[in-house]
Amino acid sequence: MTMRPTADGERALVTGAGGFIGSHLALALAAQGYNVSALDIELGRLRQLPTPANLELVDADVTDPRVQRRAVAGVDTVFHLAAAHLGVSQSEGAFRRINVGAVEGLVARSQEAGVRRFVHCSSVGVYGRIRNPPADEETPCHPELVYERTKLEGESVVLDAMRNGLPAVILRPVWVYGPGCPRTEKLFRALRKGRFVLAGDGLNLRHCIYVRDMVEAFRRAAVADSAIGQVIVVGDRQAVTVRHLVDEMARLAGGRRPRSVPLALLSAAALAAEWGGRILGREPPISRRTLRFFTGNTAFDTSRAGALLGFEPTYDLAAGLAETYEYLYGSGTR
Repeated sequence: MTMRPTADGERALVTGAGGFIGSHLALALAAQGYNVSALDIELGRLRQLPTPANLELVDADVTDPRVQRRAVAGVDTVFHLAAAHLGVSQSEGAFRRINVGAVEGLVARSQEAGVRRFVHCSSVGVYGRIRNPPADEETPCHPELVYERTKLEGESVVLDAMRNGLPAVILRPVWVYGPGCPRTEKLFRALRKGRFVLAGDGLNLRHCIYVRDMVEAFRRAAVADSAIGQVIVVGDRQAVTVRHLVDEMARLAGGRRPRSVPLALLSAAALAAEWGGRILGREPPISRRTLRFFTGNTAFDTSRAGALLGFEPTYDLAAGLAETYEYLYGSGTR
């Protein structure tokens, strides 16, 4: 496996840098010697943290062609993480504008600018419901939700550009957790208060990866020659049951073991909450997409990440959750 050496002073663009993963990635790249442009329409997360001199914060809309052209000028590596993924009340047009349109524009501008590597962040959500886990990169995709469909369309844009010579890599992360992850923090809060209930028996599988490990996978995707032109699933060594996941979080939070509630009951509540949210113009407290997180099977063969990136996770679930909990409720630091 050939890994291109990374010289101090290389320029990197991180889109979606105001988000959970993007903010971690931007800070890590700056610490490794990159000159980083961190671009997002909202950079509040990074503005609350000490930022080094080689990290430039750019408040801008990644869907704007003029912003795209300026952002990629003179850049060696583009890490494209910006996406519409939360917000049940968002229109399909909003998802398509960001998850497809922004990819089309940024890919075209990157080709014009001659970037050395384009690392595109997709999602294992593109598979839809996985019938026979573990899935891998060759498993057919059957997306159902608008987020899943538009992320797959965004992948298609990058794949077409690859065939036209763009040196790109597509990463499909599993569920990334850690400090700054809204879902992780929401779960810990609910468990500490004893308010969390488990949908069904919790025996379905959930594949996870700690954010520090995911950041390392991004870094390797930028320098491994064997990764060019590839789609790669990135995750821990193995999936865990949802019951194991929430029990481990409850143990750290000092809460009782969550009780199970019939899935049919929660599904009805989610549907009603979505309708109410649309009427009131608010995000519902529970949705069908939320339930998918706790009821779907997401288990993957991640051997391609090892073979092409030389990537091996360094955190197991217990260690990653413990570090996250310490950050949130102890004296830990990011």
